[in-house]
Amino acid sequence: MRVLILGAGFGGLELATTLSEAGGGDAFDVTVIDRGDAFVFGYSKLDVMFGRTTLDEVRLPYSAISKPGVRILQETITAIDPEALRVTTDAGSHEADALVVALGADYDYEATPGLLDANEFYSVHGANELAHVLPTFTEGRALVGVCGAPYKCPPAPSECALLLHDYLTERGVRDACEITIVTPFGKPIPPSPDASEALLTAFSDAGIGFHGGSPIVSIDNGRGVAVSGDGTEYPFDLFLGVPRHHAPAVVLESGMAEEGYISVASATLESKFPGVYAVGDVATVGVPKAGIFAEGAARIVAQALIHRQKHGDAPGAYDGKGACYIEFGQGRVGRVDIDFLSGPNKTGTLMPPSDALVTEKVHFGASRRARWGFEPAGAAAG
Repeated sequence: MRVLILGAGFGGLELATTLSEAGGGDAFDVTVIDRGDAFVFGYSKLDVMFGRTTLDEVRLPYSAISKPGVRILQETITAIDPEALRVTTDAGSHEADALVVALGADYDYEATPGLLDANEFYSVHGANELAHVLPTFTEGRALVGVCGAPYKCPPAPSECALLLHDYLTERGVRDACEITIVTPFGKPIPPSPDASEALLTAFSDAGIGFHGGSPIVSIDNGRGVAVSGDGTEYPFDLFLGVPRHHAPAVVLESGMAEEGYISVASATLESKFPGVYAVGDVATVGVPKAGIFAEGAARIVAQALIHRQKHGDAPGAYDGKGACYIEFGQGRVGRVDIDFLSGPNKTGTLMPPSDALVTEKVHFGASRRARWGFEPAGAAAG
C-alpha cells in the first residue's frame, strides 16, 4: 500500500514508525513530505527562548531517520487533490492509495494588526529571536497576549509567564518588571478546573496578572498598547504573542477544510474523501491542539491501514485521551490528563508538580526521539 503522509510532526512521525514496524518495505511503501529539514518539540521553544539551550541543540534532522519502507522528502506542497489521492510539490507529484494530512496549523500574523512588528514565541524563529531580546529587558511591563483560539498547547502561555518570572528573578530585575497574561479563555486550562486553580495560585504567588475572556485583537507598537476584543487597552514594553492559527493555505485551497480545518470522523479520523485522513492540529476532532493528541490519532489511522492491508484486528475508536506537561516555574512540572471523547463529558485531571513528573517529561521526549529514529537503535530513552 502506498501511504502518503503530509507533515513530519508528532502525527506524521508516529504513523510512519508504526507502519514501518507493521511491514514497511513489504506491506507498506510510506512517503512523508515536509517542507522543513528538522523536527523540534514544542516545549523546546521555551527552553531556547529562555536560554536553557540553543536552537542547534534541539533541532532533530530528518536525515537521521532510516526505517524500512519509509522515505522522508523535504519538499513544499503546492496542491492536494483529495479525490485523486494526488499531491503536487515543488519537486513533482505523488500518488497514493491512502493519504494522511498531518500538516499542523500555521500562524496568521496578519490577522492581528501590529503583530508582525512585535514579538511572538510560538514559532521556532520567534522563540529564537526572543532569546536575543529577553536579555535586554530589564524593566517595564511584559505582556503575554493570546490573539485567538483555538491555539496549540493550551498551557504554553501560562508556562511562558511563569518561566519569565523565574528568568527575571534570576537576573535580579523582577521587582522592576510587571507580567500580565491576556487570553480568550476565562481560565488558564478550561477543561481542568483544578489545573486552572493551581495556575492561578502560581500566578498570584509570582505577582502575575491574569485577564481571561477576550483575545488580543490589535497591537499599537508606537504607543506600546495591545487592545483586547472587549476594548481594554493593555500597555506593554515587551509583547510576547501567541498568533492566531489557521490550517495551511494549501489545505484551505484543496476543498478539504470546513470552518477553517479538516472535518473528520472522531472515531476513525477519516475525512469526507474516501482514503483521506487528517490527524493533529489540521483536523477538527474535538480535542486540544497538542502533539500528544496527534500521536494518538495517528495510531488509530495506522491500525485502520494495517487492517485494510493485512486484514488484522479492526481498529478501535479514537478516545481523545492525552497528557500535557505544565511548567509551573522553579523547576516544577505538573501534568494534566485529558479525556475528551471516551466518556459523556470532557475531563482534565491535574497531577500536581513533583520530581517524578520532571523525570517523566524528560523520558517523554527521549523515548520519542529513540522511537521515531532520531537516535541510534538501543539509545537510552530516559
